[in-house]
Amino acid sequence: MKRSDKHILKFSGLKDGLHEFSYSIKEDFFKSFNYNEFNSGHFKIKIQLIKKPTILELKFSSSAIINVNCSISNEPFDYNLVSNLDLVVNFGEYFDDSNDELLILPFGSHSIDLDQYFYEMIVLSVPIKLIHPGIEDGTLKSEILNRLKEFDINKEKSVNFDPRWNKLNELKK
Repeated sequence: MKRSDKHILKFSGLKDGLHEFSYSIKEDFFKSFNYNEFNSGHFKIKIQLIKKPTILELKFSSSAIINVNCSISNEPFDYNLVSNLDLVVNFGEYFDDSNDELLILPFGSHSIDLDQYFYEMIVLSVPIKLIHPGIEDGTLKSEILNRLKEFDINKEKSVNFDPRWNKLNELKK
């Protein structure tokens, strides 16, 4: 899927000082990056650009309620996702984006493609393990949870899978 040109920030022609921009993206945006962990979501992104004579300072902030699947039960639920990113843009002889917080653009550049920064800011703020709130408070009833409880080895301490552990437990006493 081809990425769109609507996430290009044109900074040439702007006066020095603070400028604010806002963007809106949906889960379709992530398909162009082959990322499909969200069931749905609508992201509101705000950018504060502070333009100075030699550098640009960008502060990204994003908020969204995304629908994702629980890592334990695979039940879908809504998760409030907030993410931030700070980026300094400097100018030099050649393009260099090897540093996460510093972007060097060639002299004479007039715009920045924001797609990669939006993607990284949002995806890197998603927790590795997403747990349904119903699991944490005990209100979610699911066949998968019932099955997992059958295999819970912490509920019965009398169950010994390996008799060698008994000797080690005696050392504790």
